[in-house]
This record gives sequence, structure tokens and C-alpha cells, in this order.
Amino acid sequence: MTFRVGFGSDVHQLVVGRELWLGGIRIEHVKGALGHSDADVLLHAICDALLGAAGLDDIGHHFPDTDVRWKGADSKVLLAQVVELLKEKGWTVGNVDSTLLLERPKIKPHIPAMRKVIAALLALDIDAVSIKATTSETLGYVGREEGVCAHAVALIQRA
Repeated sequence: MTFRVGFGSDVHQLVVGRELWLGGIRIEHVKGALGHSDADVLLHAICDALLGAAGLDDIGHHFPDTDVRWKGADSKVLLAQVVELLKEKGWTVGNVDSTLLLERPKIKPHIPAMRKVIAALLALDIDAVSIKATTSETLGYVGREEGVCAHAVALIQRA
């Protein structure tokens, strides 16, 4: 069986007046991520990890911010399309491990719901989806609450 591993990372600015979408769920907060789509950094990082593992460019190649079709897009739709693209190329997802970097709000209470959404989108058991969250101890753009960052690693295998 052939296996591949991919890494993805995404960053979005946090601004007042936007909804905060992380891991496919809306989280109440005074700031949200700014982006062409719903700016869900966690799902974007997972998309990039999967696309990278399959050697299929990156999320910007498949869903460019210059294309009005993706304006305000639900990132769950983007991830579902990435999974379909992998399936067309003969790949299935093995597991995903991810980390969110965000000072506030606290993410831990939301992780079970995020894992459930992502597992369903990837057709995985929930224990094959790991989400960790950390702060940057008030350092840098994350610490100043100017932005949110996510990293993801994905394993894919030939179907």
C-alpha cells in the first residue's frame, strides 16, 4: 500500500465584524477571520495538507480568491471538494493531526464538535482526527489577537 504525508498551514487576520469559523463550526467571539471565503483556517490548513500529500498544488490553486464563486464560501464545501479530488486520483484519507494557534476564545470546549464535522467530511472515525489548540503566550500577531493560525498534517493512502 502506498502512503503519503502532507503538511498545511494557514493564517488569517482577525477583525471586528466577521464571524469566526474554525473546524467547520461557528464560534461566538468579538472578532472573526478576514478572508475571501469564510476564512476557516483549520479547514484551509487541512485542505493544503491533503492536496500537498497528493501533489495537487494548494488551496489557492483550486479555489483562488480572484474567483467570485468562492466569495463567502463555506470551507466545508472546499474540504469536501478536496476529498472528492483525492478520491478521483485514487487516494483516501488515513488521518489528520492539527493545531490551532489563537489567544481567544478558548477552543477546548469546541474541539469535540470540530472533530465530528471534520471526521464526517473526511469519512473517518472521529479518533482519526486530532485537533489541538494553544496560545502564543501573548507573543506576536497571535498573542496580540491580530490573527489566527492553523497547522495540519495528513496521511493519505491508495484506495
